[in-house]
Amino acid sequence: MPDELTVRIDPHVHSDASYDGHDSIELILEQAAEIGLDAVVITDHDVLHESLRAAELAPLYGLIGIPGVEVSTAHGHLLAIGVEEMPPRRQPMDQTVQWVRDHGGVAIVPHPFQRSRHGVRKRYLTDCDAIETYNSWLFTGYKNRRSRKFAAENGYPGVAASDAHHLQFVGRAYTEITFEDTHRANVDADMILEAIRDGDTQVQGRRTPFAASTKHYGIGAARKSGYYAKVGALKSASYAKLGALQGGRFAKTGALRGARALYRLSPLSR
Repeated sequence: MPDELTVRIDPHVHSDASYDGHDSIELILEQAAEIGLDAVVITDHDVLHESLRAAELAPLYGLIGIPGVEVSTAHGHLLAIGVEEMPPRRQPMDQTVQWVRDHGGVAIVPHPFQRSRHGVRKRYLTDCDAIETYNSWLFTGYKNRRSRKFAAENGYPGVAASDAHHLQFVGRAYTEITFEDTHRANVDADMILEAIRDGDTQVQGRRTPFAASTKHYGIGAARKSGYYAKVGALKSASYAKLGALQGGRFAKTGALRGARALYRLSPLSR
């Protein structure tokens, strides 16, 4: 019986089921196994189906299967790790955290304070099970340092994650969990979730290369610009249609008034 066992988990990875992901769960699982991870959690944006499938397939790759999702709350994004149902969307942060707990999961706040990526703002971060104190996709180290400081001051466990959207960045950052007197074969999802709740975690990893981060942020900015351009075009079209309808109505009213005036002047009106 070993005295100590360390497992490595990347709890925040996106597959091609996310609108901004690129790779299949099979490729992600294969990559995770090849680089020495023990578990990888697929946390797609507001969809759970591929994560559930990945958790089922994980043992075929020698990995521990853990489902999860990055759910959009009313106050920012939240990682729901270990759940097998989709949490309600757009609900208050504290209610979503409780929902995750009630369904046996762990509620982890990813990239907090980073508003450009829907990070939870400080005034809404009043309860969770853990905080992502190292996210390899953060553009600079400032928000990671702020997250680490906030977690330490408020007694929250810290985790590290790659937040990978491309295969090559899976495991760029990861969380280490150490177990006493157990074999690797005996470690399951429930043990990992309990260790996160208890704060038995160590943060490991490095930031995604600057060029890749720049491209990622650029794509996000372009997507947001495209969205607002589409909204603006739809509004403009709506206003144009309304103007045309009103113009037609005014024209019809004017024509009727003119016809009535001519009728009053004609002999037929007498």
